[in-house]
Amino acid sequence: QVQLVESGGGVVQAGGSLRLSCVASVRTSNKAMGWFRQAPGKEREFVAAISWGGGGTYYADSVKGRFTISRDNAKNTVYLQMNNLKPEDTAVYYCAASLYIATEENDYRYWGQGTQVTVSS
Repeated sequence: QVQLVESGGGVVQAGGSLRLSCVASVRTSNKAMGWFRQAPGKEREFVAAISWGGGGTYYADSVKGRFTISRDNAKNTVYLQMNNLKPEDTAVYYCAASLYIATEENDYRYWGQGTQVTVSS
């Protein structure tokens, strides 16, 4: 069983930055990792994903050029650096683990509990 714990959320003004972290309870170097988010009243949506080795990444169009996903397999940790945040980025952010890099949440087997990000205008 893989347990994922997110941290780093908070309240930030528009244009600001946050870095989210997701620590896994077991080795995840053989798993792709992803970030998703869910805003109030909306469905959960894909944000970014990274392959097990870190050489492949995918981003949602809405975050391209502003967010960067990375990982440190020695620490079983994946990061989401979020720059130039906008009010529409306000959501609960979840990390997830999959056997292969993917953009659909149904492809991810393990999920964290989420961390709240609030961007004020």
